[in-house]
Amino acid sequence: MVNGPVVHSVDRTLGSRQLAGLLTTAPHTDGRPGYRALADGVRKLLLDGRIALHVRLPAERELASALGISRATVTAAYDLLRESGFARSRRGAGTWTELPEGHRPTNVAWLPAEDGVINLAFAAPGAPEAELAKAVAAAGTMLARHAPTPGYHPYGIPELRAAVAERFTRRGLPTLPDQILITAGAQQALSLTLGLLGRPGDRVLVENPSYPNALDAIRRAGLRTTPVPVTEVGWDSGLIESALRQAAPRIAYLIPDFHNPTGRLMPPEQRLTVMESARATGSWLLIDETMSEIALDVAAPVPFASLAPRGMAEQIVTVGSLSKTHWGGLRVGWVRAGSRLITELAMARVPTDMGGPVLDQLVALGLLARTEDVLRERLPRLRAQRDALAESLSRHLPDWRWQLPSGGLTLWIDLGRPIASALSRAALAQGVRIEGGARFGADPGTHEQRLRFPYVLSPETLDDAVRRVATALETGLDSAHLDNGRPHWVA
Repeated sequence: MVNGPVVHSVDRTLGSRQLAGLLTTAPHTDGRPGYRALADGVRKLLLDGRIALHVRLPAERELASALGISRATVTAAYDLLRESGFARSRRGAGTWTELPEGHRPTNVAWLPAEDGVINLAFAAPGAPEAELAKAVAAAGTMLARHAPTPGYHPYGIPELRAAVAERFTRRGLPTLPDQILITAGAQQALSLTLGLLGRPGDRVLVENPSYPNALDAIRRAGLRTTPVPVTEVGWDSGLIESALRQAAPRIAYLIPDFHNPTGRLMPPEQRLTVMESARATGSWLLIDETMSEIALDVAAPVPFASLAPRGMAEQIVTVGSLSKTHWGGLRVGWVRAGSRLITELAMARVPTDMGGPVLDQLVALGLLARTEDVLRERLPRLRAQRDALAESLSRHLPDWRWQLPSGGLTLWIDLGRPIASALSRAALAQGVRIEGGARFGADPGTHEQRLRFPYVLSPETLDDAVRRVATALETGLDSAHLDNGRPHWVA
């Protein structure tokens, strides 16, 4: 068990082998001068968030050796990075990553609302307007009871903690309010948990592909990933068990319910196998249930932890949010764990965030009470949008392949060849923002033959998006290999 929150410092030097592993394109290919390819690769990694700001790059000789190129190539690449504002150096001390004015990494990039651009970077629906209006009105009335108080709630307001606990209980996992921490979305829940349970250098078992923002949080915490594949047939229990026993990861981060991005649903018997393996290795199970209630063709699964054998429940941490079921604009999520761990997470939170806005939590309370009404309208609409997207893809791009998921918000499309990054850039020229599969890869360079296509927009808009992507493919991808340098991010 955790004895208390510990603050760890992350090594601010990027190792030569680490950088070499992140560079997916060899610096002597593409027909470009090697130093330009190397500089471009580092720049993309920085904008993509895979390299942090203000970390020291490897020494020139070390990186040259790791990449199998000349030191002169690395020297010229570093010179180009400095000239373009993506690096700075101090004589005798080294070279550090930097961002020039006007550039933002993916995790803080702002996507402007542009006329005619269809944004498919977000797998999240808009707010249910009628229910949101009712929740806002009710929150205004309830706010008067909170106004005389200081308003700081590191654990979350008591009413919302109780409501989230009660929902877990109704779904089959008896839960007390003391086992709930309200957070600023599931992303903060993940970051807090990773920071508390993991130490820099610890291993984290992750799915490949997985949710990009979770992978970024793992890297930023200085943790090392141990990927296990999620394929068309789902998870391989033997591979998970083998990875747990051989790597002995401190944490295993899993999305068993309508996995993002594949949409797969882990069967109950596999969940039991994973729990038994984790109990044998002492690994924490960090379960992301953000998609759990987006069940389109099957019943919503019971909470993962509800299947835990005796003595295992305290080893499972569950995170969730309102972002996919209700609205991401509220930034309200939660952690469900043992009461002692919840206290430690609240203690770890206070130095950077003393608690979420009371008004937002009151609105969330009202929306949570209307969940059945929201889902009664939302799920049939999402099902229709999913089917319309599949039909449109079959008409306009018949060579592409996918499996229709029984829940979740995205299709995970097999393009048949590794063109996803080039296609996503070409699609942007046609007015569609969409993410290639590499953004979801736990290993650099994986899933270049895949595209994540959300179905959160209207059937008419989705058909328009498919037509534009098809046009981008027909136009050709040669010019799309030149990155426009504009950062983009996903949800």
